[in-house]
This record gives sequence, C-alpha cells and structure tokens, in this order.
Amino acid sequence: QVQLVESEGGLVQAGGSLRLSCTGSGDSLSMFLMGWFRQAPGNEREFVAGINRNGDATGYEDSVKGRFTISRDNAENMVFLEMDSLKPEDTAVYYCAADSRLHSETYSSNPMAYDFWGQGTQVTVSS
Repeated sequence: QVQLVESEGGLVQAGGSLRLSCTGSGDSLSMFLMGWFRQAPGNEREFVAGINRNGDATGYEDSVKGRFTISRDNAENMVFLEMDSLKPEDTAVYYCAADSRLHSETYSSNPMAYDFWGQGTQVTVSS
C-alpha cells in the first residue's frame, strides 16, 4: 500500500516551465515502477512519462519527448516531472501513479497497470 501526494500545479505562459513533484508514503516508492499521466476534458487519460525502479530507464509520449523529464529520488521517496517549453495543448490534470506489477522490470504506458494514483493537479498553459 502506498499513498501519493502531488505538488500543486499552476498557470504558466506558453514557452514556460513547471516542475511537478510526487511524494510517497506507506510502502517505499523504490519498489514501484512509476509514471506520470494527464487527462484533459473530454479525453482519455494519457501516458506522459515512465521510469523504472532505480531511475536508469525512462520513456516518454512522443508529443512531450525532448520537453519533459521524469526523474526520481528514492532516498526522499519522491518522483518529479520537469516540464519545459510548455504548450497550450499540455493543459490537463496531471497524475502521478505507481505500478502494482511488482515483478515487472519495465514501466508501462497502460494506465491499467497502475493501482495507486495521486490526487491530480491542474496545469494550465496560456497562449
């Protein structure tokens, strides 16, 4: 069992940057593959970025590749999403999630692989 709490998002102008954080409690985050997802009104929840347990392998949805960076600090029980060169189409509620597949080695882009979710935080990018 793990609980995830995300930092507050915010309002940022196009081209700007924002960093989100996710802090775990309960079970150590080090045992979980982690991901960031986002959901805009009327859309399905979309994979944004994933990271393996020790942080040495990451992956991104094509539209954010080169602009977003996922990282983790297991000693602090935290996961981060650095968002640069933000665009209005990045506007969404962003969620941190922990993958319940404890014996898998690779993060998943499928939200069904994740059983533990943060509360969601709004990121709005103005034009």
